[in-house]
Amino acid sequence: MKIVIPGGSGQVGTMLGWALTGEGHEVVELSRDSKRQRPWRVERWDGRKIGAWAYEIDGADAVINLAGRSVNCRYHKQNRREIMQSRVDSTRIVGKAIVQSKHPPRIWLQASTATIYAHRYDAPNDEATGILGGSEPGVPDTWRFSIDVAKAWEETALGVGIPKETRLVLMRSALTLSPDRGGVFDTLLNLVRAGLGGTMGDGRQYVSWIHEGDFISAIHWIMEHEELSGPVNLAAPEPVPNEEFMHELREAWGQTFGLPASRWMLELGATALGSETELILKSRRVIPGKLLASGFEFEFPHWKEAAKELCDWRRKG
Repeated sequence: MKIVIPGGSGQVGTMLGWALTGEGHEVVELSRDSKRQRPWRVERWDGRKIGAWAYEIDGADAVINLAGRSVNCRYHKQNRREIMQSRVDSTRIVGKAIVQSKHPPRIWLQASTATIYAHRYDAPNDEATGILGGSEPGVPDTWRFSIDVAKAWEETALGVGIPKETRLVLMRSALTLSPDRGGVFDTLLNLVRAGLGGTMGDGRQYVSWIHEGDFISAIHWIMEHEELSGPVNLAAPEPVPNEEFMHELREAWGQTFGLPASRWMLELGATALGSETELILKSRRVIPGKLLASGFEFEFPHWKEAAKELCDWRRKG
C-alpha cells in the first residue's frame, strides 16, 4: 500500500514509519522539514494550505494524520492558540486534499485522543457509553482546554464532507508506550531509575495506555476491517490506577523504592519543567470497545506483562 502520514515526524509517526516500511509499504511523510533523513520519502508541507504535497494523497491507499503541536508545554495563551490551530488547520487541509482527489484514499485515520473522555473513577469509557469531558465539577481549566481541543479536532474532521469512498476513523489514542528514547515510557522509566517513580497524587487516577506493538497491529486491523469507522479507542483493555501502574513499572525494572509525589509537588515540578500535571493527574479510564467487539486480540492486554517487555527491550538498547 501507499500510506501518507502528515505530521509523521514525532515518536508515533516514526514508529509507524519504521513498521510500515519494514513490511514493504510505500510511506510518505509530510513534514515542515523536508530535509529530514528517513528510510522513506519526506515531502514538505506547512499544515495550513494546499501544496504539491496534495498529489501524494490522490491515489494513496491510506492517510494517517498525526499533525499537531506538542502538548508537552505550559498552557498559556500563545501555546493554547498554537495547539488548537495546528490540529484544526492540519485536519481541515488534509480533508480538503482528500475531497479534491480524483482517486481518494480508502481510509483516513485521523489522530484524536483519549483525553476527550471525562475525568472519572466510577466506570470505564468505551465509544458507545463513554462520557465526554468538559462538564465535570472541580477540574482545572487546563483540563477543559485539552477536551476542547480534542472535540474541535474531531468536529473538524467530521465536518469536511469527505467522499463516500473514504472511511474516516478518529483514533482516540491512550498513552502509546515504546522503549524509544524521548517518549512517555522513557520519561516514566527515568523517574523510576532515579528513585522518583512512586505514586503520583492520590494514585487513584486511572492510566490508559497501549503497547507500541498493539498500536501498530490495531492500525492494520482498522485498515482491514471496514466496519470500523468514527471514534475508535486505541487503548489496552485494562487501564490501571496510577499507584498500581507505577508499582508494576518499578517491579519490572527491579527498583524497590519510589518516592511518592503529592499534588502540590507535581504542580511545582510541572511548572519548573514547562509542562502540565494533566498528563499525570487526570483519570483516563478508557477501554477499546469497538476493537474488542470486532475481534481484535491484544498481545499485551495487561500492564504487568507490557511493562516487563518494555523494560527488557530497554535493557537491550
